[in-house]
This record gives sequence, C-alpha cells and structure tokens, in this order.
Amino acid sequence: MLSMANHHSSLPVAYRLYLPKEWAEDGERRRKVGVPDDITFETKTDIALAQVRWACEADLPRGVVLMDAGYGASTELRRSIAALGLTYVAGILPNTTVWTSGAEPLPAKRWSGRGRPTKLMRRDAEHQPLSVKELAFNLPSRVWRKVTWREGAAAPLSSRFARVRVRVAHRDYRLGERRPEEWLLVEWPKGEKEPTKYWLSTLADDISFYRLVDYAKLRWRIEHDYKELKQEVGLGDFEGRGWRGFHHHATMSIAVYGFLISERGAFPPRHQLPKFSSRNLPFPKVIDPEDPPLRPERHVPNSIATLRRRLIIKLVAILSRCPCCAAKIQHVHVVIYDTVKLGTPCT
Repeated sequence: MLSMANHHSSLPVAYRLYLPKEWAEDGERRRKVGVPDDITFETKTDIALAQVRWACEADLPRGVVLMDAGYGASTELRRSIAALGLTYVAGILPNTTVWTSGAEPLPAKRWSGRGRPTKLMRRDAEHQPLSVKELAFNLPSRVWRKVTWREGAAAPLSSRFARVRVRVAHRDYRLGERRPEEWLLVEWPKGEKEPTKYWLSTLADDISFYRLVDYAKLRWRIEHDYKELKQEVGLGDFEGRGWRGFHHHATMSIAVYGFLISERGAFPPRHQLPKFSSRNLPFPKVIDPEDPPLRPERHVPNSIATLRRRLIIKLVAILSRCPCCAAKIQHVHVVIYDTVKLGTPCT
C-alpha cells in the first residue's frame, strides 16, 4: 500500500493484495477466488516500486519516499527509487554493510596489456566494509545527540541519534565505481544495550539533524492512520474470499477514510486546541455517593472516532425509526460540543 502523508494525516493512493507464489501458480485457487489472468507473482518490493512509478506517472505531488526495513533493506529498490529522481529515508537491517569516509574498496587492477582490462573494484583483508551495527558501536560519543521530534500523548518524544555519511557496500565488487554518499542515521535510546533502528537517506548533505530525524520518524503517521483505517472505518473487517470483493471493500473503506480526513481538516490541529478542549475535561464532583455523576466522554475533537460519532448522530437525527428495534423515534435536541451529548435513547 502506498500512502501520501504529512504531519497531520495520510491517505492510501495505491494498494494491491500480495499474492504468494504458491497461489499465483495454482490455477484452481485462482479460479475459485477470481484472480484476474493478468495478475502474476510479484515480490512485495516489485509491487511497491510499480506503485511509486505509477504515482510519478500520475503526476502526484512528489516528496520523500519513506520505507520500513522490510522494503528499505532492498538495495535494488532503493537504487530504482533514486533513479526516478526521488529521495528516500529507508529503514535498514543491522547487518547492512557500508564504507565510511576513511575507507573504500580498492580500484580495479592495472591492465597488464593482455586480455580485457578489468573495471571492477576489489577488496582484500585490509579493505573490508563495516556493518552499520559495528559502525555504530565505533562512533565517538561526540556525534551522538538527543533529538526531540514531536509531542507524544503524555510527553515529548525524544531519543539519542547519530548520523554519518557513508557509501553502501552491498556487492560493490561487481561495480566499476563507488556508489554515491548518503546519510546513515542510527537511533540508540538511552538505557538500551545496542542501537535499535538504522536508516539510509539520500536527503541533501546539508539537511539539519532535526529534519533528518523528523523524516525518519514520520512513518508513525502512516502506521497510526492505517490502524484507524482498519479499526475505525472497517478495512480489517472483510470476511469474503474473493479477489474483486476484497479490492471493492478496500476501495470503499479508503474512500470513506478520505472523506473523514477532509472533514477533519475543518478542525484545528491537536497542538492548537484550547485549554478547555475535551482532553482537559475535569472530573465531576461527587456530591451524593449513591448517585455519582456521569463523566462526559473524552473524545479528541479532530479524531476519526469523534468524526464518525458526529456523523452517526447527524444520521440518527433524520431517521424516522430506530435502526436496531424499528421503533419510531421521538427526536430530541442534540447538542454537539467537543464532548458529544446525546438525548434519551429510544426504548
């Protein structure tokens, strides 16, 4: 799934169900679930690259491509994205090998005058790349910096990071020239025995430390919204067994989510909410212990859950009968604040 994102929201713009190889080559299975004939086996990285290429051809707004380690570990995918003229911040695995500025592979052997001249770079016992994990352990303490990238639910989110310019070494002995330099970003939270995350990035060499970390951490927005898409809108509720049915269901779920995002745009960002918003509702005072007051629900005004509730209230207000018991509804006045107040439900 390919999503467009900023700091406030994200929206899927391309998606496709991954078809395992054993399914793609099983004609009986394909027939039962209605897989189209033109769908063949493709790896997840192949599907991702095709979606990025489609987005470029469709002239969608270009930005930085963000990938987790499941995709970012593919050297070929990173190379192909760079070839499209896009920059990326890609999660990688700890065993990814790189060359630092003080080390590099040996040049090709000098031509002896006989046979074809060799053009491939070489390695020997003294010229070997380092894994990013090994490099992180060897970095001096002065390069590590505490960076705060956004506000969390309870406190600002911060961690310890280091960055260094490197060249990817993956099978470069098959190449005739070195790969271009890029950023290696490492996160090593205080108290952890070893680094927890690694990224490679082709962002500009003069980018600030904060912006580099901010881009690397922006994937949380997509992961958060994907969870809402599955739980609040119903993407994860599909129980059918057909290829077309799933994609129809996903299309409708994404369309609904897009509508909710457009509605949410009418509300101020969370960090601009007034002090008296629902996040700061006081607990009601208990006067009679035998008849305690009910505390209003604490909805965040610009969340998908709140918007969905507001829409439900609006729809219920125009129904003539209860959708549950079919009884006639005696409409009552409904007031919607940051906290939703409902009238007496039908019985």
